[in-house]
Amino acid sequence: MNTNVLVSQSTDLQRGDFYRKTYMHVALAILAFIGVETILLNVVPAEVILMMIGQKYSWLLILGVFWLASFLATKWTLSQSKATQYMGLAVYVLLEAAIFLPMIYIALLQDGAGNIIFQAATLTIAMFAGISAVAFTSKKDFSFLRNIITIGGFIAIGLIVGGMIFGFNLGLWFSVGMVILASASILYQTSKLKDKYETDQYVGAALQLFSSIMLLFWYILRILMSRRS
Repeated sequence: MNTNVLVSQSTDLQRGDFYRKTYMHVALAILAFIGVETILLNVVPAEVILMMIGQKYSWLLILGVFWLASFLATKWTLSQSKATQYMGLAVYVLLEAAIFLPMIYIALLQDGAGNIIFQAATLTIAMFAGISAVAFTSKKDFSFLRNIITIGGFIAIGLIVGGMIFGFNLGLWFSVGMVILASASILYQTSKLKDKYETDQYVGAALQLFSSIMLLFWYILRILMSRRS
């Protein structure tokens, strides 16, 4: 018998256990990302990494594969099977590591000590913690953010694809806008944890939060890198 219920309808003990497991899996996903990224940086030849961003259509193909695989990974993490859920999260971590590889490589070329990456990670964690605190302590309904995030996401994808095809630079303000969009996504997803998920779907909840954290990290890192270029 399936005894799982929505987090909003669960007991305080079940709710606390769900939140603990969700954020533990977010932390594990981040650690796994760091581990995989380190391995890729040491294994993948520099020519291959540069080729990923040197050819605009190859990068467009990579992003297309990433989008399709991300869709599948998200569905897997909401499966009733725990093995399938973990497979979805693992696939998504691998995809994020592959997508981040060129930018991390270039950031290390700019700053061999990795200080710029550490600064971006610190800012990302600080913003995530602050936004999460607002979501948990505020009694405001943030459901209105859903349409804003959806529309903003489609506009962003259109601009990114257009920039790749026609070769124009999206610039600093686009990155700032994406930081705001990622922050709104974290706020919305955190506030909806109790309403969207059942008590056994903490892996799926962790993937959604992890994806928004990585989006936030991506554009914070881009902003910091643009200041040094």
